[in-house]
Amino acid sequence: MNLRRQLVLVSLLLLTLPWAGCQFLREMEIALRQGQAQAVAAAASAVAASLAERPDALYPNRERLRAADDPEGSLYAPLLDSPLLLDGYEDGWDTFIQGHYSSLETRVPRLNYRAGVHAGTLYLMLQVTDESVTYHDPGLSPEPNGDRLILRTWLDNRRQDYVIATPAPGSVRAQYASPRHPGVDAGQIRGFWQDTREGYAIELALPLSITGQRLGVYAIDVDGHRSSGWRTAGNTGPMDLTAPPWLIYPPQALQADLARFAQPGQRLRVTDRHGRLLAEALAPTTDRADDDGDTFWLLQALYRRILAEEVTDHRAPPQGNGYLRGNEITAALAGTAIQHWYRSESVGRHLLAGAAPVRNAGQVIGAVVVEQNSEQYLSLTDRAFSRLLGYSALALASAALGLLLFASVLSWRIRRLSRAASRVLGREGVQLSRFPRSRARDEIGDLSRSYARLLEELHEYNEYLRTLSRKLSHELRTPIAVIQSSLDNLAADELAGERDVYVQRARQGLSRLSGILDAMTEATRLEESLRQRDVTRLDLVPLLESLCAAYRNVYNNHTVALSVPRGGAWVTGAADLLVQALDKLVDNAASFAPRGSEIAVRLLPQGPDWAIGVSNSGPALPSDMQGRLFEAMVSLRKSRSADSVHLGLGLYVVRLIAEYHQGSAHAATGDDGSGAVFTLLLPRDDDPIS
Repeated sequence: MNLRRQLVLVSLLLLTLPWAGCQFLREMEIALRQGQAQAVAAAASAVAASLAERPDALYPNRERLRAADDPEGSLYAPLLDSPLLLDGYEDGWDTFIQGHYSSLETRVPRLNYRAGVHAGTLYLMLQVTDESVTYHDPGLSPEPNGDRLILRTWLDNRRQDYVIATPAPGSVRAQYASPRHPGVDAGQIRGFWQDTREGYAIELALPLSITGQRLGVYAIDVDGHRSSGWRTAGNTGPMDLTAPPWLIYPPQALQADLARFAQPGQRLRVTDRHGRLLAEALAPTTDRADDDGDTFWLLQALYRRILAEEVTDHRAPPQGNGYLRGNEITAALAGTAIQHWYRSESVGRHLLAGAAPVRNAGQVIGAVVVEQNSEQYLSLTDRAFSRLLGYSALALASAALGLLLFASVLSWRIRRLSRAASRVLGREGVQLSRFPRSRARDEIGDLSRSYARLLEELHEYNEYLRTLSRKLSHELRTPIAVIQSSLDNLAADELAGERDVYVQRARQGLSRLSGILDAMTEATRLEESLRQRDVTRLDLVPLLESLCAAYRNVYNNHTVALSVPRGGAWVTGAADLLVQALDKLVDNAASFAPRGSEIAVRLLPQGPDWAIGVSNSGPALPSDMQGRLFEAMVSLRKSRSADSVHLGLGLYVVRLIAEYHQGSAHAATGDDGSGAVFTLLLPRDDDPIS
């Protein structure tokens, strides 16, 4: 796999950016959910505290508050949005009060009801199941004698019955069925009688003020035989002398008070202590359409699929008799305020419901329920998620493109370096001019420069090997000729005295050949030994003083002068190698210096290095040789003795030792234009700890 594909695969790690962003959004959503739960709990507690001071708002009739249990047969009438048309049909009821439908009797006849309240008027839809409907016959008696409906109210702790009967379907009016209550007109109860398949239906409207917040209703079925008795069905009966069941409906004052607390997007509900809905307020959500339009529907679905938490519970709708069911309501009526999440009908949305108990005189008299959907924080997270996807896609595309371009440039530079390295090796050997040095300050630039230095070393070795045969043939020609001539003379001359002379010459030639081999292996042995040398911190001043004292005895035909600074001159290195390098420099200086002249050894600081200089007053260095004197097999010696061998390896050994110590070696002509100055630079070590 090439470098470009590898970097493209590495760029896939950038996919962790949207993952990390999703985790951040998840944490943000959790924080928003917690904040919403706290806000809902605070709203429920505030409304509950307000209602706790006014129990009459929940229970206009204090007798229902003092009742221990929820009596059976109570009628529940929620609020209607508009008045109903009294025609005996269920059309309007399906629209306004769907679901509030109860059965009060299981026998035949059966009486089912629906109820609602609007503007102080109670609307009733009563459906009676009767196999045979018998209408009132005015000819038999002015009193109702057929199937009829009885309404029982409780006003001023006094029972008042009203009867509704008709000789035929149509509009009906109530009549008194018991002594008339002062100030009450039975004609206020009006309605419409309509035949049905199962029996008949009566739709009524009556003022709430005449009910006394209690209402009993029962149907009388004469079964077509007026003389054989009759049967009843309802929540009360003709022989029941107690107060009729409660009529429970939302108080208008409570509804108005609750509407003031509703915030946008919230639904507030108040229940009595048995869980019946007493009031409800819903504030419209503002700018919801704009929130939906900000985020593409596919992104919304994707976000809610990835990040939304699963909620299994569904919110139960209010029951027909007005009861609200929910975990939070049950807990609130037990005295604990909690919040609970429900699954909403919209995909990916949830409903938060919080309830708080309403306390009065140390007991729970009701509950306040605050409901709010997840639209508000989902609109924030939807927009954040869409922006995250956009920015992540842009960052991923930019990074992938950038890495692709970088990989292309990088591979192009590496291929260029490879082609340059392959062009260097030609038929004529290493061609340094064909290998460019990169100026880039990165790893590839360092690699290019390292290759260049390696090729320079290779070029030097190639040059050394190329000229080795010529130099060896030049050095070996004389001893070989001496040996050859001596052997020829030995073969031709029979005199013993002259034979010893030729033998001596042959031995001298062999000794010279041995010296040449020793000089050739000296540099190789030194290179191998440098790899295993240990360095220590040493002072050059006492080292030079000791060496110069020895040089004065060895080179007694010259004057050896030493100049060192006061104090120490510390370096890190191997003392024996430095002694070997100084031996080469002093020997080289003595070889070219006139007899009786001075050889000067100086130790001076030079920048970050210590400079050891060895100079003489001999001939000046050729200008074209100053940069090549430290190469192998390079020598300026013109005259050689019969027993001395000079292959030009001495200064080459000095250079190896200097480079081993991270230093360098240099040669130059003296300041006065004569003589030579050889300088060995060694890095300072002024830190006594090292």
